[in-house]
Amino acid sequence: MSREEDLHALLAEIAAGPEGPEIGAFFDFDGTLIAGYSAEAFVLDAIRRRKVDPQMMVRSLLAGLDMHLRGSDVTALMEIAAKAGKGRREEALIELGQRLFRERVAGTVYPEARAIVKAHQRQGHTLALASSATRFQAGPLAGDLGIEHVLCTKIEVVDGRLTGRVDGPVLWGRNKADAVATFAADNGIKLPESYGYANGDEDVEFLETVGRARPLNPASGLARVAAERGWPILRFEPRGRPGLVPIARTAAALGGIATTLGVGVGLGVLNRSRRTALNYVATVGPEVALALAGVEIRAAGEEHLWSHRPAVFVFNHQSSFDVIVISRLLRRDFTAVAKAELAHDPRFAPLGALADVAYVQRGDHTQSQAALEPVMDKLRSGISLAIAPEGTRSATPTLGPFKKGAFHIAVEAQVPVVPVVIRNAGEIMWRASMVARPGTVDVAVLPPVPTGRLGHGDVDDLCDRIRRQFIATLEDWPGS
Repeated sequence: MSREEDLHALLAEIAAGPEGPEIGAFFDFDGTLIAGYSAEAFVLDAIRRRKVDPQMMVRSLLAGLDMHLRGSDVTALMEIAAKAGKGRREEALIELGQRLFRERVAGTVYPEARAIVKAHQRQGHTLALASSATRFQAGPLAGDLGIEHVLCTKIEVVDGRLTGRVDGPVLWGRNKADAVATFAADNGIKLPESYGYANGDEDVEFLETVGRARPLNPASGLARVAAERGWPILRFEPRGRPGLVPIARTAAALGGIATTLGVGVGLGVLNRSRRTALNYVATVGPEVALALAGVEIRAAGEEHLWSHRPAVFVFNHQSSFDVIVISRLLRRDFTAVAKAELAHDPRFAPLGALADVAYVQRGDHTQSQAALEPVMDKLRSGISLAIAPEGTRSATPTLGPFKKGAFHIAVEAQVPVVPVVIRNAGEIMWRASMVARPGTVDVAVLPPVPTGRLGHGDVDDLCDRIRRQFIATLEDWPGS
């Protein structure tokens, strides 16, 4: 079977299996939920900030070589890392872990792993992340995925500061297996009916503790053991650096947009009409870009894009690619609201100028109100508005809080709000990426929400109601 068929088979198995919290699902972290190793993000950040002790770096390299050549465990590396953090505030490391997750680690999370986690959550299983990493590394992802329990290597903290010592066993090999067994005994988990997911050769003992071992992207040693014991193997699509083909496709897509923009401006000059130019670019540009990038859009509910115009179209925002997706859907007679920084982004600024986008300065309420005043005139003249109520791109598919500006505008103009729910755009182009990967973006356009009888006192309820619609749609995708 293909990788996609293998994933669907596992998801179907989970859905058809037993429900309830007595069934556990235990996930390794590095290499299993994410591609690569989270420690790399911490090391690179320390090097950039020139906070690396050369002697400590040499010791780390030697310990790493010992692991690779002699098969020793990760204990020595963890002890070196703990010593390097001596004296640092625990709160500062928690903040560092959250920042590095947003900036680096979030883009390495396997979408397939997210789907597996969701499948177990729908069954009401008890989920736990089990890793030799520290909670500063693993905690942010566990929080984003909604995994309540984190079994990891502990670093000793006294009076809010790290002592430089490891607190207890490093959860590697046998120690990880023991930690899972202890957790299961303490929480009434039936291990023979539970699931375990891991990728490393050192995880054999961990996977032996559960009745349903499912190696993900296994190393050669684990793959051999899995074949001997009949453990089903899943391999995910690579999440490493994009190859030459995606880079070339992305460059071609940007070139296609630039060419379309030039033609559109020419048409606008000939017809003395900015709207003619914008409608041409918004209609043709996304089609050209999507074709050259190898990206398809699979949309449900497209009739809601046209049934009530003008409207305020609100969409969830994880990727720069969302701009192309929204343009492809709306096609004509719309403008947008964007953060002020995009006015200086060479990829967006020309389109922003053509569409007469309203740029708002986050944190400056007075400037934002002034910038949005022309938007009301556009809505009244028949021009729709596209806006991301999260206010900025999220690092992961998890929906962020909604700001209320879009809903105030809709109520003031007495136009409907149309929710446009986007799925998979972050897989095509992650928040911090400049390269698009070929694939499919799913979109669900929900029925327009009327505002004709609402006042500004109803905005909070309107905002909350529509955000709940987004969450429900992302949780239970139409037709899935």
